[in-house]
Amino acid sequence: MIDDDADPQVDGGGFDVDDWSRLKPFTVLATLDDVQAGLAVFSLADTLDGRPLDMELPQPLIWWEDDGEQAAVAVQAEIHRLADGEVMEVLGLILPDGSSAVALLDDVDLVDDTDPKWRELVEGAIEAGIDDD
Repeated sequence: MIDDDADPQVDGGGFDVDDWSRLKPFTVLATLDDVQAGLAVFSLADTLDGRPLDMELPQPLIWWEDDGEQAAVAVQAEIHRLADGEVMEVLGLILPDGSSAVALLDDVDLVDDTDPKWRELVEGAIEAGIDDD
């Protein structure tokens, strides 16, 4: 998920408030092969009419998960229709520590990199990662 110029072995693939934009977006409908190759965060099967979601990527955001708010950057965005007709807008996220997650668009707030809460969450995640080392 990062530019070829950056070595994920060196930085762990994460980001900070100044270098998040180097994360490489995945802008076509992902396959399992794409995920296994590390190009995409997720691939959905058993859905109908899957297609990329028209969204500028990478995109900073605040993800509202069960444990609270978390800063992330969306690098993948797709829209899928389920057999029952429900439409899902799904995002592939990179977290500051370099791990990935999948979230629904409804569970995030899109922000820009000047958003003070996003910056605080990124810096807090980085500090927590340093404390864990």
